[in-house]
Amino acid sequence: MDDYLAVNRANWDERAPAHAASPDYQLDRFAADPEHLSGVVRYDRPLLGDVSGLTGIHLQCHIGTDTVSLARLGARMTGLDLSPASLDEARRLATAAGADVDFVEADTYSAPQALGGRTFDLVYTGIGALCWLPDIDRWAAVVDDLLVPGGRLFVREGHPMLWAIDETVEDAVTVGYPYFETPDPLDLEEPGTYVESDVEFVHNRGLTWNHGLGETVTALLARGFELTGLAEHRSVPWEALPGRMVRDEMGEWSLTEHPERLPLSYTLQARKRAR
Repeated sequence: MDDYLAVNRANWDERAPAHAASPDYQLDRFAADPEHLSGVVRYDRPLLGDVSGLTGIHLQCHIGTDTVSLARLGARMTGLDLSPASLDEARRLATAAGADVDFVEADTYSAPQALGGRTFDLVYTGIGALCWLPDIDRWAAVVDDLLVPGGRLFVREGHPMLWAIDETVEDAVTVGYPYFETPDPLDLEEPGTYVESDVEFVHNRGLTWNHGLGETVTALLARGFELTGLAEHRSVPWEALPGRMVRDEMGEWSLTEHPERLPLSYTLQARKRAR
């Protein structure tokens, strides 16, 4: 297998400026409205609850819209990402928004070392992140290292059933990719991106892995975590299956027909037990 970090870093480095410029991310609203939050965090709030006063680490933070939003809710946030171009945009956003957020460049598995052994009250992982990691058990070990005893994990992620759907089949919902974690990645060339943009990209290759819901939960339970919440949702924040979805008032997308057939995302919450 090629160096997945190098391949995926090139992909995200190229897309970060396009995402920052896209109206879908609404970066201008963060500067104009001190109460503006990302659509993802607005969706998360009922389950997320009060985070004021917590120290938080946002893994795979991309251009920082969710990180800044959590800071606006009162958490003392640090964002971590492997893409320097993404972090450049995140730092510009935080400055424009007046948010005191620290951003650190590192891949997820290197986070404990890159953060100098710091620990946090909250580990937050946003949607579309875990699929870029080859080993969910190793990810759970990182979460364990980063949390203080009693600390919280909050994950909202694309459902592994959604990642298993072949979006190129237009006349049916067809399982075309693995549901479970596999040793080898899904190696795809995807020239576009998930937001509105007219940029033509060069680095279109991405190496990704799916992780079954049971695999993710089991990886946390094996480290003594207490599962405190698991909700499956009928929507995602982008048009994952083009032409077959409808957008709601929160900006989320669900299947136009029979949305009860397919879970599209999930929210997982867990607490690190005091040892």
